[in-house]
Amino acid sequence: MNQTIRERIFDRAEEEYKKFQSGLIPGEDRILGVRLPYLRELAKEISKEDWREYLHNAQCEYYEEVMLQGLVIGYAKAPPEEILEYTAQFVPKITNWGVCDSFCTGLKLAKKHPQLVWDFILPYLKSGKEFQIRFAVIMMLAHFINDNYIDQVLSSLDQVRHEGYYVKMGVAWAISVCYVKYPEKTMAYLKNSSLDDFTYNKSLQKILESYRVDQDSKEIIRSMKRKRTS
Repeated sequence: MNQTIRERIFDRAEEEYKKFQSGLIPGEDRILGVRLPYLRELAKEISKEDWREYLHNAQCEYYEEVMLQGLVIGYAKAPPEEILEYTAQFVPKITNWGVCDSFCTGLKLAKKHPQLVWDFILPYLKSGKEFQIRFAVIMMLAHFINDNYIDQVLSSLDQVRHEGYYVKMGVAWAISVCYVKYPEKTMAYLKNSSLDDFTYNKSLQKILESYRVDQDSKEIIRSMKRKRTS
């Protein structure tokens, strides 16, 4: 199966798209240039076949091959505990924000089994590894900014400690979404947060970039910027 899948991926590679994508994902030199909608289509197809065999033998040489595995896990039908076992095996393969964010968005298991998934992702916040922490952060952003979990999300984000750029930007993005959905709670949090200056100011910046925040609120947010950034 896997050789056929690789051939199909190669057949859809686009040189110009490869250049474009390489610019978006610095440091990733294994990009072929295959568009995400096609990878999703292929993942859905695999998920209806023997997806366990595919994941057991899947190749990881190229960015798209890793991306495809994550998408298949998201589409696969199995008991939640089994899906989380495959998730645990996959997370160490995440080495860039593209794979991380697409995988997290597609892991719909979190909607049906929120507490199970919440308990699963929390330890990753303390993993010490940039993209494993980002995995937990983006999972929170994608699935847990809601009435049941907003307080836990803000508390958990405040405890993240890592110097990785993609961790800090992930936290800032998540906090901005928290503000859009829960402005009062998030404002109270921001006034007492222990975020480092860079992440704090990036959070404000992302709030200011949102079209869902009114101008009066944006003026207040602007006034909250810290003058020194780490």
